[in-house]
Amino acid sequence: MTEASGRLAAPPRSERSLAADRVLERAAALRPQLIERQAETERLTFYPQQTHEALLEAGLYRTLVPRAFGGLELDVPTFARLVIELARGCMSTAWCFALGAGHALQIGSWFDLRAQEEIFGDGEFRCASAAAPAGSARPDDDGWAISGTFAYCSGAPYATHYMGQTFAPAAPGEAGKSMLLFVAPRSEWTMLDDWHGALGLRGSGSHSVEVDAQVPSRHALAGANMLEVDVDGGTPGSELHGNPMYAGRALSFFAIELSAVAIGAAWGAIDDYERMLRSRKTSRPPIRLRGEDGDYQRWLGDAVGLVSTAEAALLSCADQWTSACVDNVEGGGFSREEDLRLDAVARESMRLASRALQDHVFRTAGSSSMRSGERLERAYRDLSMAWGHGYNTVGDWVARQLGAARLGIGADEAGAGGTRG
Repeated sequence: MTEASGRLAAPPRSERSLAADRVLERAAALRPQLIERQAETERLTFYPQQTHEALLEAGLYRTLVPRAFGGLELDVPTFARLVIELARGCMSTAWCFALGAGHALQIGSWFDLRAQEEIFGDGEFRCASAAAPAGSARPDDDGWAISGTFAYCSGAPYATHYMGQTFAPAAPGEAGKSMLLFVAPRSEWTMLDDWHGALGLRGSGSHSVEVDAQVPSRHALAGANMLEVDVDGGTPGSELHGNPMYAGRALSFFAIELSAVAIGAAWGAIDDYERMLRSRKTSRPPIRLRGEDGDYQRWLGDAVGLVSTAEAALLSCADQWTSACVDNVEGGGFSREEDLRLDAVARESMRLASRALQDHVFRTAGSSSMRSGERLERAYRDLSMAWGHGYNTVGDWVARQLGAARLGIGADEAGAGGTRG
């Protein structure tokens, strides 16, 4: 921490750029291993120990951890590219990784120095999370006693922490209950062996966790909603680290993460489709390699164009998210409307990637490519599961809220008299 400003020193931009290049190169180098281990990953319901050790050795978990705590403190566009690279090898692995490593951004943003020192430690940090509140909390000594079972906590198998939301007693004079956002170390929760039987993302480590925790008040945010934390004017973390990245909103960041996973998986499916075009022949005259057939060439080209567009939109979204963070700390704010808009952009990028595969790759690959265990069959299941994720089902709510915000209608009034969702 510098004496003059009370801030922790941020890494120079040139150094961050070199570190980003190394991270992306290492992620790309892991792709053959990830492809080879896809079946094992599904059988285990999370990626195997060898993959975990490779991610550790490559330093990928530390991408968004503040430099002050042993992290790389790279930016969100780099993290999105990293997730795309991993998902190009295995979508389940990338999903489990992203939703374990990505929450370093929220910890580095919302909590004060003492809490970050205790939570991050030396930077060996991975945090599962679920936005849906569950369980209950009661005041206890210097903090909260929290108990409950929280479902769909992707990233739990290798997580060092869990970040969740629960219900606490309302403040004096207020009715009902209040939301409480909290962070608990691995010693305070247990992962349940209940992530089995899903159509896709079978290796995403999306297990439930059972929490029985004593959480100090500095590791909790009373009255906070994870997807609506107000960051206007900056956060404790952006001031502490001198980095605007830690002054961003969470809703659109989560959308960027999940869309990056889908786009990477789409590229992986296109890789396998291209391999098929180079090795299999047409089933109708003239009999020749499919890659020599004009229809297959067009289907491949259309798929590549759509996924390239999806990736360009997503990376632009990540850049815009970063610019909004800079505007925020410089006094312009990071509005809820902007968060909703960027969330919508990220979701549309996933829609484009899914459309590319449905309309062109899956439709024309042939039944042999859809047999159990084939790479395209797994991509079909995984992307179907992702498209049915709650992140997408709230898209109608996001669109309604965004439209209402553009019309100057408050969040509480949005959708009044219209379709509920």
